[in-house]
Amino acid sequence: MLRALAVDDERPSLEELLYLLDADPHIASVEGAGDATEALRRVNRAIASGPDGPDALDVVFLDIQMPGLDGLELARLLSGFAAPPLIVFVTAHEDFAVQAFDLKAVDYVLKPVRAERLAEAVRRAARLREAVPPVPVSEPDPDQLPVGLGGVTRFVAVDDITHVEAQGDYARLHTAHGSHLVRIPLSTLEERWRARGFVRIHRRHLVALRHITELRLDAGSVSVRVGTEELQVSRRHARELKQLLMRRSLR
Repeated sequence: MLRALAVDDERPSLEELLYLLDADPHIASVEGAGDATEALRRVNRAIASGPDGPDALDVVFLDIQMPGLDGLELARLLSGFAAPPLIVFVTAHEDFAVQAFDLKAVDYVLKPVRAERLAEAVRRAARLREAVPPVPVSEPDPDQLPVGLGGVTRFVAVDDITHVEAQGDYARLHTAHGSHLVRIPLSTLEERWRARGFVRIHRRHLVALRHITELRLDAGSVSVRVGTEELQVSRRHARELKQLLMRRSLR
């Protein structure tokens, strides 16, 4: 029995897909998402929940052409996860089949969706899920963060990160040698790295205290220098930052 997620930005198509999947005897539960960003949030919850957790997912039925993040881009992101759900593409376009199977898609179902064809894709996913035992999800290395670029995964040492910049649902990690974009909210990194000396200085910036080389006060405004960059500190965070830097200097 599969736990499924259906993703389509067109509401009628999504409702039809949910109806067909809900009626399939191999589907234990199915949820819907109206775009790839919402789907990614749902998959992140599933990964955090673990293979036997209440939010676990086995398979994603995924449209390709969607505004913003499209289905192929989402599948590439998911392929970098330790234990991603299976992917079945459901699309009106034949042109992306080669790319889809390069991404290890289970199946490629064309719209308009026929119940028999979708059932075949579901059975294929069920057989794969039975044949391959769930991959145990190991604890992430607290000293490194994996970042993907062009199909290559690199590991950035947390100690090398000078500061982090919020960019919507993403965060840009800055080091002395460049920057890397990751699909992690700034608030998550703030909580995860607080004990490692990272502090929020602005709604858009998280900074490693050890990489701050200057604290500047100018007519009531506060800024810090990190490497070659000068970053503004919001009034809300200025007092806490000053106290943390003072304590650090007294060690």
